[in-house]
Amino acid sequence: MGLHKIIKIIGLLLCVASVIFFVMILNTGDLNIQESLASGTDVASVNWALYASYIMLGLIVLFVLFFVFKGIFAGNVKKTLMSIGGFLLIAVIAYVLASDVVEGLPLNDGVAITPSASKWVGAGLITFYILGIVAIGAMVFSGIKKLTTR
Repeated sequence: MGLHKIIKIIGLLLCVASVIFFVMILNTGDLNIQESLASGTDVASVNWALYASYIMLGLIVLFVLFFVFKGIFAGNVKKTLMSIGGFLLIAVIAYVLASDVVEGLPLNDGVAITPSASKWVGAGLITFYILGIVAIGAMVFSGIKKLTTR
């Protein structure tokens, strides 16, 4: 039995379990769940649905990591490492360019935003902008190249 078939069976079983827990939560009703939470008691159907969600998330992360590493080592490792290095270079450049000024920024639930948090958010935004520009540039370049080679 191939790995693909095993993963499909596991996915199907998890889908069936999810539907069962969803129906259990719907049958419990909003009012009963709210009353149980207000009184401090747990609702069994919600707890089991949460446990199933955690298991599904864990399995999905494991499968994704497995196939990512399998693909990395099956393909051209040098190209993959160069791509990761390019991304990290863009992230470092964005971090250096980001500002840590917090003056004029709104409070976060009544707590002032730290300069470090401001710098990381700025770095994330700059990284997004740089990668967006690179992606748009690559699409434009590919389209022009395709038009000129015909």
